[in-house]
Amino acid sequence: MIYTITFNPSLDYIMHVDCFEEGETNRSKQEEIYPGGKGFNVSTILSRLNLETTALGFVAGFTGEEIVKELKERGFTCDLCQLESGLSRINVKMKGAKETEINGSGPDIPQEKLDELFKKLDHLKENDTLVLAGSIPSSLPDDIYEQIMKKLDQQGIKIIVDATNDLLKKVLPYHPFLIKPNHRELEELFNVKIENKEDLIHYARKLQEQGAINVLVSLGKDGAILVSEDTHVYYCAGAKGKLLNSVGSGDSMVAGFIAGYLKDKKYDEALKLGSACGGATAFSEDLAEASMIQEVYKQFKGKIKMIVKGKCKNTLASTVIKVDEDVTILRQGCIQEEEIREVLKWKLQWHVTMEVLD
Repeated sequence: MIYTITFNPSLDYIMHVDCFEEGETNRSKQEEIYPGGKGFNVSTILSRLNLETTALGFVAGFTGEEIVKELKERGFTCDLCQLESGLSRINVKMKGAKETEINGSGPDIPQEKLDELFKKLDHLKENDTLVLAGSIPSSLPDDIYEQIMKKLDQQGIKIIVDATNDLLKKVLPYHPFLIKPNHRELEELFNVKIENKEDLIHYARKLQEQGAINVLVSLGKDGAILVSEDTHVYYCAGAKGKLLNSVGSGDSMVAGFIAGYLKDKKYDEALKLGSACGGATAFSEDLAEASMIQEVYKQFKGKIKMIVKGKCKNTLASTVIKVDEDVTILRQGCIQEEEIREVLKWKLQWHVTMEVLD
């Protein structure tokens, strides 16, 4: 089972305006209401990929009731803690020539409700997956991610953390299965300017040294880089399409990565499906439907081309493997020829070419 936690969910009220004028009465030409929250977004995409998922978190008041109603229509299980006072927040998003957001603060979460959430976490078992994503409400302790990871430590549960800055740094000692900083967030974590992919890989590996198992760096329209636990580095070019939506693309990428990995435990498949889900949401008005995901995923299908530079006895050095024209596996240092065959054996149904360059 895949669980997600949304600590501070919202109703996202989206208004489309032709021209917003500050200080004047503005009228929208179209409105939509969606349940908002990074964990909910992940669960939604997982459900559309036909995976079982349970959403955990907190809701309050009539806005909370509407959130639950909307989520149930998406077809996955909700096991949310109902707060006795306050209102789940409403986030107003205006879309016009520019996007403007006003986000609510959300209700206070008392200790007894936090204890209730922790009791729900007791039901998680070995091989389950838990996604922790988003900011922490001011009424919760700022080490809540650490508390949860410490509670579940050594239980064989894969924990994925999509957070930034100190919130991310503090969970690294608990060895999250996946973290997903973007280019800018990676710069902020190390207070550096990252100029190229080599720098990205260098600092992603530093996060691994600090405890992360897999590091997925989102590059927006330029794709994504994955530094995986098997010491490989995978690059996937960005999907091609018309940008319609800037909300939920990263959450969709996380969901796709999970789905791709659980399918056959292959990191290139995880990266491809994650990239397809992220792109599909970016090309949709809301979170991507399964049909859009399948359409974008087709962009990453094709043949494998493998280029090997250098040779010494039975080892091949400085290996670069290009997959589907869009996915690249980089391996530093020397690599046994048998290891390359191992990488490729699950792709034998595709045409493979190898070129050895002196």
